[in-house]
Amino acid sequence: MRLLSVGEVLWDIFDDREHLGGAPLNFSVSAQRLGNQVALLSGVGKDERGARAYVVMREMGLDTGLVQQTEARTGAANVTTDSSGNGSFSIVRPAAFDMVELTDSILASIIALHPNWIYFGTLAHTLDESEERLACLLAANPGARRFYDVNLRHGHWNLALVQRLSRLATIIKLNATEAETLFELAGCPGAFSMECFCGFWSAAYGSKMICVTQGSQGCAVWRDGTIEFFPGYAVEVVDTVGAGDVFAAAFLHGYQSQWPIERTASFANALGAIVAGRPGATPFWTIDEAVQIASGPGNGCHFPEHTRPRH
Repeated sequence: MRLLSVGEVLWDIFDDREHLGGAPLNFSVSAQRLGNQVALLSGVGKDERGARAYVVMREMGLDTGLVQQTEARTGAANVTTDSSGNGSFSIVRPAAFDMVELTDSILASIIALHPNWIYFGTLAHTLDESEERLACLLAANPGARRFYDVNLRHGHWNLALVQRLSRLATIIKLNATEAETLFELAGCPGAFSMECFCGFWSAAYGSKMICVTQGSQGCAVWRDGTIEFFPGYAVEVVDTVGAGDVFAAAFLHGYQSQWPIERTASFANALGAIVAGRPGATPFWTIDEAVQIASGPGNGCHFPEHTRPRH
């Protein structure tokens, strides 16, 4: 699978450590580990954190050919976690990823990649020019399907933007809290349920599939007018930063590989649990670990040898 990932590269800053992150970067790292070809369109500053970002991305094996140096400072998010390991983020804007340019030569190089999927989120598209840039990318790659990973960050989104981005998406992924928030703000009829939200959102914005992560409870998947729930896996949480991003990469990998939905969701839930149990957004993990969890006793998910993803 050939993927173009669009959006922020930033440093997640904890009290005692920094990790390079940003949902599109985290997604890209995981998707590449799963054996896919990934290009990341983003920006970093001409500063010390920007220089370190290039080093870390290359160490991770990412192609940095579309990561531009811009005049703004490299993105940073101050992260605080609650007692359950859930993170909240304070992000200074504008950041380098806001200043990315889409020149004719860059657009031509992206078209030459022939991406099967274009991945995008909300944070990097809050400025009018960045939303216009995304529209240009999508128009230039009409054969690419679109994965919208909602990832709402306090102070960096609005309902109208989420609605516009949802209209662009083939698959939408968000978490349960975000689903409830959008349900209320959009004035969806009736009392909230995952099925009511997904049915309303799919009908209103045309997405073929909606995936809602629910932490240790697993995920819900809406498709073909019905919703299915897939259980998660218990883990001692260190922090949940990056767990949703690896879930997104694993889910899209399984979907593109035409796995049964049970295998796809179980594999994504397992990788999400592994990352939640380790510090940072892109800790080391192996495919075999996730397969072992998803196909373990009582989980009932079978991974035939020839279908397993390889590094």
